[in-house]
Amino acid sequence: MSAFDSPDIEVSPQRAGELLAEGVTVIDVREGYERDAGYIDGTRHIELERLAGQADTIDKSAPVVFHCRLGVRSAMAASAFRTAGYEAYTMTGGIQAWVDAGLPIAPANGYVAEH
Repeated sequence: MSAFDSPDIEVSPQRAGELLAEGVTVIDVREGYERDAGYIDGTRHIELERLAGQADTIDKSAPVVFHCRLGVRSAMAASAFRTAGYEAYTMTGGIQAWVDAGLPIAPANGYVAEH
């Protein structure tokens, strides 16, 4: 069993937060303007369209969690990375679910931008 204690491709926002605190790489695949509006502190930003070109910068020997606004783009990323041999996951509901769960985003006045 993985560090996620689940064979599923999805992890909850709460679990993603725990994993981020444990040092797991969490990658925001949203567009730059979305990231600028509000982001999860400690996450890495690689826009979805640039993700394939940056794959070699992502540790293949460690789990990785992807997130976007609602979970659609990050699910595509996680699926593609799993196919390529990564232990990849998507955060269910994206950053919107994160905010809805009362979890913090940065900056202090940050918000979830529309895609």
